[in-house]
Parts: sequence; C-alpha cells; structure tokens
Amino acid sequence: MVGKLLARGMLAGIAAGLLTFGFAKFAGEPQVDQAISFEEKLDAAKGEAPEPEIVSRETQAGFGLFTGVMTYSAAIGGLFSLVFAYAYGRSGRLSARSLSALLALAAFVALALVPNIKYPANPPSVGDPETIGFRTGLFFLMVAISIVVTVFSLKVRGALAAKLGAWNASIVALVLFVVVIAAVQAALPTINEVPSAFPAVLLWKFRTVALGMQAILWATVGLLFGAFAERLLGDGADARPAAGGNGRARAA
Repeated sequence: MVGKLLARGMLAGIAAGLLTFGFAKFAGEPQVDQAISFEEKLDAAKGEAPEPEIVSRETQAGFGLFTGVMTYSAAIGGLFSLVFAYAYGRSGRLSARSLSALLALAAFVALALVPNIKYPANPPSVGDPETIGFRTGLFFLMVAISIVVTVFSLKVRGALAAKLGAWNASIVALVLFVVVIAAVQAALPTINEVPSAFPAVLLWKFRTVALGMQAILWATVGLLFGAFAERLLGDGADARPAAGGNGRARAA
C-alpha cells in the first residue's frame, strides 16, 4: 500500500510541478529579467564588464526551470506521501482528504512561509556573493527549527486534547508555535543586502511570486493527493474511530 501511495504522491507532485512551472514562467521570469537588467546597468555604471553567461538566459528560463521545478515537485510529492502514510490512522477522526490538506498546510507554513518571513528570496543583483554560504545556512537552519517547533506544537496539542478539548488544545499549540518562532526569528541575525537603488516594487513582486510558487505547489499536492488517497483507501468521511490508529496505519 505504501508503494501505491508513493506513486500517487509523485503523480500529484508532477501535476503540482506543471502548475508551478506555468506560474513561475509567466509571473516570475519577467521579474528575474528586470532584476538582471538592473544588475547589468549597475555594472555598466561602475565600468565593470558583464559576467560571462555560462548557461543562456533562454535555457535558464525554459528547459532549466522546467527540469528543476519538475524534479523538485515530484520529490516533494513522494516525500509527502510517505509522511501521509505514517500519519494516516494516527490522526484521530480525520479522513484521508482532510489529513492530506492539513499536512500540506503545515508543510507550507513550516517549510516555506516561516523561513521566508525571516530570510525571503532575493532576485539577481541582491545579496553579496561572499555571504551566500552564510545566508543559505541561516535559511536552512530556520527551516529545521520551524519543522522541530511544528512537531513539538503538534505533540503539545495531542497531549492537551483530552483535557482541554481539540479546539482549545489547537489554540494553545498555535500560540506556542507563534511565540517560539517569533523568539527564534528575533534571536537569529538579520540580513539586509538589498542595494538602496533596487526598485522596491520589483523586490516585492519577486518575493511574492517566490512564495506563491510554494503555495501553488503545496496546495496542489495536498488537494490532489488527498483525492487520490481517498479513492485508494476508500475513506471519504471524517468518521473513523479515534483509537490508537494501528489498524489504518498498518493498512497504509
């Protein structure tokens, strides 16, 4: 059964990749072109020669973008299906479709939204090349911390659900998540390497598109895989008993 879920997860990832690629191509690439144009003008004003183009811009915006997005999306879909297989049957009364949607929402928040609030994506010409390793390390550190805090908050919710009720336990877990993440983001170093002359509107659009790509990816994976899993598992109602979950977990 896990193999069938994995195949459907990768299929959902591929479908999500196609939508994400289309959005990136028509909404994101114009912003990249403008950022590159700004960088070239900045270099010309300094009297510096443009850097040699190892890979043509046409290839980057076409085949390169498509390959990268599709590979990433298929991998995300596969990993998502494995997480779903583990969580299914351990999630109380949630149906396959509901669980898939909630997992996708949690993944988007933990892996995309939270890290990008602290360290948002930068277009070409923004950022010092000498600090790219440091900035990348901080971003992935924020991702790791976000995942840990998410899991911890869910554990707290589960521990408090019997005493406070599911709704109140969820509120406590959410407040805990926000407080811990806010404290962590305040403690981590802030990086601001945006040139003063860089257009603010262009920067905003680029970062919005970057986050929008993640939103499209996770929304499509969560909703489409949920439909696939529901048909495969024959589970279309939030009415399963909230027992230990071993029966459903073994079937998955």
